[in-house]
Formats: sequence, structure tokens, C-alpha cells
Amino acid sequence: MEKSIASPEYLVLTRLLRSNRKAVGVTQIELAKRLHEVQSFVSACERGQRRLDLVETWRWCQALGISFPALAAAFEEKVGVDGTPHE
Repeated sequence: MEKSIASPEYLVLTRLLRSNRKAVGVTQIELAKRLHEVQSFVSACERGQRRLDLVETWRWCQALGISFPALAAAFEEKVGVDGTPHE
């Protein structure tokens, strides 16, 4: 079993980031290039092994051409006002 440093809420965020990446048809390698990172960075982030801060999450959205506020709204919808993830 892989070690995760992610809370249940953070796992919701990583799933959203991964699903948005796939929805726009961008591979981990292409996203890494756009972020000026290596593919293993993207992979570690998507698996919850490396946490993204707010600025990095914003850059991730920019690299995918998705709205940061829309990502935040989708996150809040999935996590709910009580902070309990429900997918």
C-alpha cells in the first residue's frame, strides 16, 4: 500500500485535479512540461504523495486552462460545508 500524506479532503482535490487533466486531454508528461516540472512531480501530486500549496494549485489550473474558482467550487461541492467528503 502506498503511503499518503493526504487527508480525505485533500484526496478529493487530487481526484479533481486528475479528472480535470484527463478531461482536457493532457498527459502527465505534457502537464509537467507546462509546469516546468518532471512527470514524477505530477504523478506524486495526483497520488497524494506530494502536497500542492495554493499557488501551485493555481498554476496547475493555469497549465490546464481551467478556472481556479471553478475548481474551488467543485471541491467545495464534493467536500460539503461540514468538511466530510461525499462523492
